[in-house]
Amino acid sequence: MKRYRNGEIWDFELEMPPRPGGPGVVLGLDGGTTSTLCVCIETPISDQLSDSPVVLGRAVAGSSNHNSIGETAARETMEQVIAEALMKSGSHRSAVQAVCLAVSGVNLEIDRLRMLQWLRNIFPGNVKLFVHNDAVAALASGTAGELHGCVLIAGTGTIAYGFTEDGREARAAGAGPILGDWGSGYGIAAQALTAVMRAHDGRGPPTSLTSAILQELQIDSPDEVIGWTYADPSWARIAALVPVVKACAGAGDKVAQNIFLNAVQELAASVKAVVQRLGLSGKDGSESFPLVMVGGVLETNEGWDIGEEVINCISKDFPGILPIRPKVEPAIGAAMLAWNFYMKVSSEESIKDRVEWATICGKLIQLLEFSFLFSVKGPFVCSIEDV
Repeated sequence: MKRYRNGEIWDFELEMPPRPGGPGVVLGLDGGTTSTLCVCIETPISDQLSDSPVVLGRAVAGSSNHNSIGETAARETMEQVIAEALMKSGSHRSAVQAVCLAVSGVNLEIDRLRMLQWLRNIFPGNVKLFVHNDAVAALASGTAGELHGCVLIAGTGTIAYGFTEDGREARAAGAGPILGDWGSGYGIAAQALTAVMRAHDGRGPPTSLTSAILQELQIDSPDEVIGWTYADPSWARIAALVPVVKACAGAGDKVAQNIFLNAVQELAASVKAVVQRLGLSGKDGSESFPLVMVGGVLETNEGWDIGEEVINCISKDFPGILPIRPKVEPAIGAAMLAWNFYMKVSSEESIKDRVEWATICGKLIQLLEFSFLFSVKGPFVCSIEDV
């Protein structure tokens, strides 16, 4: 295990010696463009986790999306919250049995493999490690750690991700605002800023978004919006304007309402694409499937329930949709996934060990039988390779 290269983040372990035979723990990390949360839960006495496992330690930090802040900064954020969650739980890395990192920006196999290699430098070799996109943790938070159905995330960014029981998976959107994630918080806020500029120069209709956004940004003129936007066009900073847009839409502003109606269509289209590609609704489109809905954009606010509008839009084509608003946060979903994967891998390894042991025993029995026959009939010579 390597030390954190930019600080003394693991020094707490020097004052916390490992406890052989003590309770094991599981770590779940949900990493997004805005924030990163890691939780530490105790492994259950039985093999089954409860729907709401007890959190022994939790830690929060900023973005861990390497596409947004760079790989080095993302790793530092993740290691920070991992160490802090363990410290708060009173646990040492030797107590960890499994870790699941679910991080936005992990879209390719090479992303996953690089992160696994980095994670292996932090934990002992016996720890089971799993890395996924953050959508997987969000799905697991609504399905008690099982991967089946579809999840829609709409926060700073957006993505729809689906899994079938036989292991197939598909995704839609999640490519970032430049490539059309207009149902995201960033997309909604960016359209609102655009509407302000269009109203200001006469290309668009007047909108209450102008006065509301100027007040929120504490600036005097729409011309200053340009400087504010490009001073720091980070996704989370722009997306923070979504509550202002919701307030205007709730007050009846047609421009703000149209922005949200477009967002509803975009989000629903992402889910429909995943459902169709995986056949989650069956051949006739009426079979039921869970749709887990996560993210601030989908929450009810100022009279607008975008999540409900998205459900209504999807159910016209797929009446079997079973919407789920998770009762636990995605980081706990990641911890549940870590435990379920741990149990699955451990079971597979146990079966493999039993098969190998049975094979060895079978060869030993054959050897004893041959030995007996040759002891009766004549000399017997055997090498260890025969076993």
